[in-house]
Amino acid sequence: MKDTQIASRGLVLLGCGKMGSAMLEGWLDRGLPTGSVWVIDPNPSDWLQGTGVHLNEDLPDDPALVLVAVKPQMMGDALPSLQALGHGTTLFVSVAAGIPIATFERLLGSETPVVRAMPNTPAAVGRGITAIIGNAHAGDLHLEQADLLLSAVGEVVRLEDEAQMDAVTGVSGSGPAYVFHMIECLAAAGEAEGLTPDLALQLARATVAGAGQLAMSGEDPGQLRRNVTSPNGTTQAGLEVLMDDETGLPPLMRATVAAAARRSRELANG
Repeated sequence: MKDTQIASRGLVLLGCGKMGSAMLEGWLDRGLPTGSVWVIDPNPSDWLQGTGVHLNEDLPDDPALVLVAVKPQMMGDALPSLQALGHGTTLFVSVAAGIPIATFERLLGSETPVVRAMPNTPAAVGRGITAIIGNAHAGDLHLEQADLLLSAVGEVVRLEDEAQMDAVTGVSGSGPAYVFHMIECLAAAGEAEGLTPDLALQLARATVAGAGQLAMSGEDPGQLRRNVTSPNGTTQAGLEVLMDDETGLPPLMRATVAAAARRSRELANG
């Protein structure tokens, strides 16, 4: 961890569930000193208690960064305890889904630097992707700090406008669940063709995981699809069903992402 401000002034982690624990583990693995981290969590795990970080202790007066990783419904109770750190030089980074920047400005002060982030669950295995957007008081240095911390659990992309966060939620935030369901459906289809449940699931899991690794090679996914598809072969027969413009995956996926993005907007608007 190269950011000297974070190491010297300290980092506060508010909430250390699955996402918070994954990030903390990534930071410590990258060399962030345990003495530079303060964690506030009412039900700390055994792993957290063994890390050596400051746990539920008095916070530093001017930490470099506060990362808010509590569940959205707990935000109203958790944030007021940190109001003293608002209006200053402390950056607040939120990974709470559906909570707009305006909420933090209202609770912490309008001049508080805030970065809103949307990670996804593969962060738990270091393969996540996180989209970030800052408010008017979050400068380049603040965004670099947020990028540095969140890159410990995967890729980081920057948005141009907070309104894009709803689409991000629909694609990458909720997307892992779509892929998991695809594995379920692929395995069930294998069973219907005569495979045992365990074998069908093993084949489906490995196929999706392997295809994902290939997709990360940088080659266009359309080209990867064409590479697998022989003219008049088995893959083409399957794709003719899956790629149907009216009944196949394209309209279904558009409707799926649109529904998730719509719900994200509803939650943000209360």
